[in-house]
Amino acid sequence: MDLHSNVSDIPGVGSIVKKRLEKLQINTVEDLLYHIPFRYEDFRKVVTAKNARVGDMITLHGSIKNTANIYTKKGRKMFIAEVEDQTGTIKCAWFSQPYLFSVIKKGHFYSFSGKVEWLGKEKALITPMFEETINPEDISQTGSIIPIYPETRGLTSKWFRSKVNLLIQNYDNLGREFLPDTIISRLPKQIEALKNIHIPKNPEGVEPARQRLGFNELLKLFLQNNKRKENWKSHKVTKHLEIQSKLLSDFKKHLPFEFTNSQNIVTDEILSDLSQKVPMNRLLEGDVGSGKTAVAAAACYAVFANGFQSVIMAPTQILASQHYKTLNEIFKNLNVRISLLTGHEKKVAIGKSDIFVGTHALLHTKINFSDVALVVIDEQHRFGVEQRTHLIKSSGKRNAIPHILTMTATPIPRTIAMSLYGDLDLSVLTEMPKGRIPVTTWIVPPEKRSGGYDWIKDKIEKEKTQVYIICPLIEESESDLLKEVKSAKLEYQNIKKIFPQFRIGLLHGKLKPIEKESAINDFKEGKIDILVSTAVVEVGIDVANAGIIVIEAAERFGLAQLHQLRGRVGRGNTKSYCLLFTQSRSDKTVSRLKVLKENHSGFTLAEMDLKMRGPGEVFGTMQSGFSNLKVARWSDIELIKKAKQVAEKIQLSPELYIQVLDYYFGSDSPLN
Repeated sequence: MDLHSNVSDIPGVGSIVKKRLEKLQINTVEDLLYHIPFRYEDFRKVVTAKNARVGDMITLHGSIKNTANIYTKKGRKMFIAEVEDQTGTIKCAWFSQPYLFSVIKKGHFYSFSGKVEWLGKEKALITPMFEETINPEDISQTGSIIPIYPETRGLTSKWFRSKVNLLIQNYDNLGREFLPDTIISRLPKQIEALKNIHIPKNPEGVEPARQRLGFNELLKLFLQNNKRKENWKSHKVTKHLEIQSKLLSDFKKHLPFEFTNSQNIVTDEILSDLSQKVPMNRLLEGDVGSGKTAVAAAACYAVFANGFQSVIMAPTQILASQHYKTLNEIFKNLNVRISLLTGHEKKVAIGKSDIFVGTHALLHTKINFSDVALVVIDEQHRFGVEQRTHLIKSSGKRNAIPHILTMTATPIPRTIAMSLYGDLDLSVLTEMPKGRIPVTTWIVPPEKRSGGYDWIKDKIEKEKTQVYIICPLIEESESDLLKEVKSAKLEYQNIKKIFPQFRIGLLHGKLKPIEKESAINDFKEGKIDILVSTAVVEVGIDVANAGIIVIEAAERFGLAQLHQLRGRVGRGNTKSYCLLFTQSRSDKTVSRLKVLKENHSGFTLAEMDLKMRGPGEVFGTMQSGFSNLKVARWSDIELIKKAKQVAEKIQLSPELYIQVLDYYFGSDSPLN
């Protein structure tokens, strides 16, 4: 058995357990070993029944004096075991586990680990871990530092502990060292790291172990990226483009606005790529409203000037329609023909199209992509790898592929971008177009909500402005933890009562495409005064007259996502506002939201969110296309730098390179 073996090769893992492991994205032995504990419970303190103190985490050894299944006053079934040692007796209790009556047997000797609490007027261990033993020295599940793992139904931490222990103790090759001492200096050896993360002898060894395994994970990511970048260079471009020196100036003189200095720099980088024989593979990052579409349009114009076609693919119909509208405005005096193709809508230019805009529906059309020289993929992390690959392949021939430009408005900290997308060249728009009026942001606590509604009413009546109200949920949650969180459906009914004089609309992800389009169009055409929505409006809706956005339960969103939502307003020539309605009065919530109030750079906010709350908050609800590290943390800047440097060093040594690739991917891997 090796790291690449299927989990079904592990003794005791059948088809049912395998499916349960898949829910945790555990498919191989390596996945299981890198499924690390999220916390530890220290049960090294062994005490007697007499010396057990309420509140302590302890282990005690004793024989079972009595057992019984009983009912509590509230009708819950409880299993009680009375444990006896040389100093006296203490009870252990488990709720809703009557089967333990046939597991824990009277007269047998056990070791119990748990927290001492009150059970009525008696001290007791509540739901302790236990194992039967003759010799307390032989215990493995109690009496030590116990790892607690992320679980799923049918797979407990006890199960994970037993399987990981089995692997580490019986298969030496799983812990073999694959890096020389000169590289892993100051980091534990591989086997030491695996043991200290899963079977720690003391708390001090856990963090160095996590650092080593996190280093392994990051090194693998960088090696994959480097290999992809190397492989990309072996491709030829489908259409060779001639980029004339005056092309950009010809394009810009037809624009109704001026390019920022940042747009000029980024466009020059892209046009330089388009003139090469190796296809472009570039990521364009830009804040909300920074002008990414105009930059993409310049690239499409270069392709058009050479007599070829471009494809722009967006993840949603809303965003595709917005691009179609924007591109028609940009190219209205340049005779560029644009077609829109989505699952619901087809607007095809008469004659041959120069630019195809659409959703994944583009993949299923009968369009001949043989003349496509450029593929632009917007919000690319929202597409599956297969969708992207299919589009690129359908646009290319044999080993020739079109130029690829991917774009995202999600502000990704540079550290993460260089790690996630190390196989891509990176361009970043760092300026906002001239004339954009910064959005004023206010934090509105519960006691000022009523005044906020009065102010909104006044703004709509006097200035005819339109309003977004954003809710975290679509429907009311059944979870007690989320009972107080606003849902779009309930808030829609509530807002109709608060503002009976205004026209209210509803938008969320569960609506049918035609219903979504109707709500968006009505809002754009001014038929709706207030649009109650979920974060589905985060990208793609551009309504110049929308001057106010209210974000309910703002504390539930990451700063970067709040910033993207805020970017839905301030797109016209009038002053705009973002109201952060909070349900929490805590100093921590207020101080975090003040960061948003005082900063207007998405990249600055993303960096702050990374430090304060982690990458899940940078990306909103974690997008499926973003790599979710299992062990390393994106905030481990020094570890990321070290892994990147080591990856570059390894590639300079062919023998070591093959050895490391074999460890990570197996000898049969196409990377080898």
